[in-house]
Amino acid sequence: MSGQERELSPSQERMLAQTPGTGPQDSTTTACPLVAARSFDLEKSDDMLRKQVKFRKQQDLHNILAWQPPEVVRLYNANGTCGHNNEGSPMWYHIIRGLDLKGLLLSISRQELLRAKSQSCGLSLREFPIIPLHLGKKVEKIIAVFDFEGLSQRHLWKPGVEFAQEFLTALEANYPEILRNIIVVRASKLFPVAFNLIKPYITEEMRRKVVIPGDDWKQELPKFTSPDQLPVEFGGNMTDTDGNPKCLTKINYGGEVPRSYYLRDQVRVQYKHQVTVGRGSSLQVENEILFPGCVLRWQFASDEVDIGFGVFLKTKMGERQRAGEMMEVLPSQRYNTHLVPEDGSLTCLQAGVNVLRFDNTYSLMHARKVSYTVEVLLPDKASEEKIQSLELAKKEAPGATPRSGGKRLRLVRTTDQTWPLPAVASTRPASPSTMSGRVGDLSPKQAETLAKPLTAQDQGKMTARQPLSHPMPSFHRLTAQNFDLQKSEAMFHKYMEFRKTMDIDHILIGSPPRLFNTRVSSWL
Repeated sequence: MSGQERELSPSQERMLAQTPGTGPQDSTTTACPLVAARSFDLEKSDDMLRKQVKFRKQQDLHNILAWQPPEVVRLYNANGTCGHNNEGSPMWYHIIRGLDLKGLLLSISRQELLRAKSQSCGLSLREFPIIPLHLGKKVEKIIAVFDFEGLSQRHLWKPGVEFAQEFLTALEANYPEILRNIIVVRASKLFPVAFNLIKPYITEEMRRKVVIPGDDWKQELPKFTSPDQLPVEFGGNMTDTDGNPKCLTKINYGGEVPRSYYLRDQVRVQYKHQVTVGRGSSLQVENEILFPGCVLRWQFASDEVDIGFGVFLKTKMGERQRAGEMMEVLPSQRYNTHLVPEDGSLTCLQAGVNVLRFDNTYSLMHARKVSYTVEVLLPDKASEEKIQSLELAKKEAPGATPRSGGKRLRLVRTTDQTWPLPAVASTRPASPSTMSGRVGDLSPKQAETLAKPLTAQDQGKMTARQPLSHPMPSFHRLTAQNFDLQKSEAMFHKYMEFRKTMDIDHILIGSPPRLFNTRVSSWL
């Protein structure tokens, strides 16, 4: 089975003839999706049917289209049906950037959200009786388009991932063979990790339907449908009646759920471990990372009082190290997890042993009871290789030029990330008079320092890893440290740690309430 409509084999036709309500006259695998979804195993199909009837009764799916979901779902459930392909299959869009599962699960019950997702699928199914009348053919499949732009660590929140797994399981069990294709656009480097979390909950048949176009996805999507059935936002010609290219009347782009909708402060979590951190001591939880690209995810809560927490990378294997002897990955700070449980994650950029350290050294009188769960999330190798091959093909394409206002860029790779830099011989300004650093004239010694050529070692220190958005960060740090290269380098490392800790590169699209709760409140 390839997931597409095709002629049945003789053995499949005989098996289908034994199924009540179907027969050999039905020439495609969509004739009996329950049987096709279980590889024509009648016993498994019968079991699937019984579970489906039970689920439909529990969710009252017969009346699902008449159900009025809560307001927060209508406003922030990031999906929608818009247009159809050449064979009449509706296009079901899912906007990951606008998906705030944490906000939704704090505002409504898990069952209500699952029911809302079932209704979205039902609304797409409702198109089936209408579309065939126009096209003159029977249609029973949907094309799902997932826009993964903006995928970030917040989408790996454990209760949210568990809900996605539950929904996919329900979708496969109750709407078998409903998806013709799953098209993934704008997949980031974090996508393989996210896909690996849900892969066990979808069948092999469904996995084979996943299509990941490259950067030219706007040219690829029209191959699945005509441009007049595709929103301008996704490379087609369709707009709303007011000319909006996103077709907002059909696709809900979601967004961050306002806290005014919250009905609770937290989602109940079952933790895997419970420990007591003695007074004046700390607890180290080691997690071995075998290769770069894995995601380390944690959740923890404490009883009655706060607890310190930080993440470190061991520099010596096989022995316990103090915090000061290890490389600091996430600075240790105190969290009020007796009030609001803490959750977080980070992408591991190198192999090694990462240590999650629960710190109670500041309390000489009281021990801390801590409940926690720690997981290492592995990327899906197939999708990771697919994304890497697309990026490589883009770099090797004839005449390919990086986008930066028409300037060719060179890339300088660091342990933190890759920064695009202007392809110039040196970042040193032509003359001190053009500097935008501190106000005032340079001393003769400072002017002499700027005038002489940089050594290869110093030039590497001063030019590597500079963000394009900062015109002359090297000079600013140099002047701030009285032209001491060693102090400037130390300042640079602290600067990079701060950017990484506070996720500065994504702060404009982040969540202010989340940032306030997890960062600021713990400092007050």
